[in-house]
This record gives sequence, C-alpha cells and structure tokens, in this order.
Amino acid sequence: MLYAAPEHPPGPQGEARRPRLRVLDGLRLLAALMVLAYHYITLRDGWGDDPNAFSPVVYHLSEYGWLGVEVFFLISGFVICMSAWGRSLGDFVTSRVSRLYPAYWVAVLLTAAVLTVWPNVRSADNWETVLTNLTMLQQGVGVPDVDDAYWTLFIELKFYLLFAIVVFRGVTYRRCVLFCGLWTVAGVVALKSNSDLLSVWAIAPYSPYFIAGIAFYLMHRFRPTVLLWAIVAVSFLLAQHYLRGRLVMNLGAKADMAHGWPVRLAVLLAFALMAAIALGWFDKLQWRWLSTAGSLTYPLYLLHMYVGFTLIDLLRSRVPAAVLLPGIVAFMLALSWAVHRLVERPLGKKLRVSMQKSVEEMRFHSRGRMSGAPPAKQREIIREERKPDPELLH
Repeated sequence: MLYAAPEHPPGPQGEARRPRLRVLDGLRLLAALMVLAYHYITLRDGWGDDPNAFSPVVYHLSEYGWLGVEVFFLISGFVICMSAWGRSLGDFVTSRVSRLYPAYWVAVLLTAAVLTVWPNVRSADNWETVLTNLTMLQQGVGVPDVDDAYWTLFIELKFYLLFAIVVFRGVTYRRCVLFCGLWTVAGVVALKSNSDLLSVWAIAPYSPYFIAGIAFYLMHRFRPTVLLWAIVAVSFLLAQHYLRGRLVMNLGAKADMAHGWPVRLAVLLAFALMAAIALGWFDKLQWRWLSTAGSLTYPLYLLHMYVGFTLIDLLRSRVPAAVLLPGIVAFMLALSWAVHRLVERPLGKKLRVSMQKSVEEMRFHSRGRMSGAPPAKQREIIREERKPDPELLH
C-alpha cells in the first residue's frame, strides 16, 4: 500500500523492463499528507478542542483527508499486481514481509515509548498489547492497535492473502480478471449474507479500490479493453455506494453538516488519475525526487498519528497553531526519512535475504534432491540452492 513502487517488470512479450512509475510515488505521498491533514486538523486529539486557529476553509478541506486511505488502496491493487507478476509464492511472501515489517516494528515500539513517557493524549495500554501489535495481526485476535492508523494494515494483509491464491497458481491476465470478478461477487453477496467469515474476507467497503487497481495495472501492462473498463466502472459504482458510510465513520455527528459531493468528486478524480497512469500518460514523468517522496510515505503513515498528537499536546500552549502544524509535519517527514535510511533499507535487505534462504531451504528439502547423493554432491546442491535470487537483492 504505502511502500515505494517497484520497477515495472518485463512486458508480456519479454520486452525490456519499463521505467519506474515515479508518479505513483508522488501520489502515495500526497495521499499520506491528506491523511495527516485529517488527523492533525480535523481531529481534536492533541489540541484539546477543534483547532479553531485554522481558517474555516483549511479546517473543512481537512475533513476530507481520510480519503487518502481510499487512494492508498487503489494504488495498492495496481502495485501488488505489478510486483507479483512472474514471482513464486515464496518470493511474493518474502517481498511483502521484508517491505512491511522493519519500519512497522520501529513505529510500534517508538509510538509505545512516546505514549508511555507522555500519556497525555493516550496511554500505551500494556506491553502485552504492544508485543501483540508487533505481529501486525492484533485485530484478528481482538487486541487494540497501539496507533489507530494501523487499522488499514490489516485490510492490506487480507488483500495480500487473497491475492496470494493467484500468485500460488501463477499470475496471469486471465487469473487476475477471474480474481477481480469473484471478489466483486463475494463483496456483493456479503451484504445480504449472514456469514461473518464471508464479510471479513470480502472487505466490501474497500475491495472495489483494490479490484480497480488490478484492472488498471492490466490496462497498463497489456492494453485497455471493454472488459477491463467494465471492471473499473463496476468498482467505481460500488465504491460510491459505501462513501456515505465512510463519511459518517470519519466525521461522526459532523457528517450531517458536511457536503457529500466533495467525497464523490475526490474518488472520481482518484480513479481518473489512475486511469491516466494506466494509459501511460505519466510514463515519461521521471523526476527522481518522487522516488524519495515515495520512500517516506510508509514510515510517515506509521509514525505520524499519536506521536504527532503528543507533540501537539506538549507544544500547543507555547507555539501558535499556524507555526506548530508545519513544524510537526516537517519533523515527521525528517523522522520518516531517518527510519527509511537507518532501519527500513538495511534491515529490510537483511530480512529479505534471510527469508529467501529459508524459502530455498524449504524448497530444497521438499524436492528431496539429497536422497542417495554422495556427500560431495550434497554440498554442491546445497551451495546451488542457497544462492539468493538476484532479483530480490535490489
């Protein structure tokens, strides 16, 4: 969802690797800043009350910043389909784990430490909760998130597990289209079913964004077709169905006073922008700073909420809001850069290589090639099988 987009894999006829879609990195950071605006301006945590120091225009615009999450999910469908193409299930799992967990572990521990030292806005609950959060599976076992922003990560994990079925069989055009169709049907059926299991896995309010993202990637990799546009159109219309509920979820009682049309317009613009990306309109946009912007997005999303609320609470009586808010955003961007450079990159690479070796070990022993081989041959086979995939070292 939030990590930097990989370079485009080779095309269907084996043509050269396409350039990185840097526009996705910029769009990802824009979505993260939308979420920051919603949390830091609209919500009262940290300010003690609605931050009326901000102009009404800024305040009301920030009320719609939660739509950045919908943009994240739309991008995620595109990027996950792209990054999974041509990979085995083991390589797919290795890639996801090594990208998601290093920055997440640091964010959980740092947020818990801040909330323990300064429990002004919220306490860290207990360390059992913190330790469970390190798995990223806390919602599945009924444990609260250390930071409320983490709720989207469990949605992402469910998408990965569902798409892993496609990866296991081998990612192809036909299987991706079939996956989109079946998931759409599951989401519609879940609305009228009494099955909690189906509702949990259908993720109906958010699945249209992932599905549309997959269809957009198929357009980009191959070419637009009526079938793919139909998938996008149905996904867009289903997404519109849930927007009123999402507005109430994020604004509560204030939702009755908020206009609904900006929400629908924002989703329409997000779909239109992704369509432009799918059609290749931004392929030549290769500003290198966009990659840096994209690399900050995931740690920024993980760290900003309650660390930022706590800083606002500590400083609001001494620093004017108009100065404090940009300062907090600048600090969180700097902290995110530090986490990316000092933790995410080095630890992610080590974790990726270690997991790749583990996967190769599992494959090796599952094939039983050691059986009956002389000792010298066994050592040669082990050296060969333990070589990491060069693709995963970059």
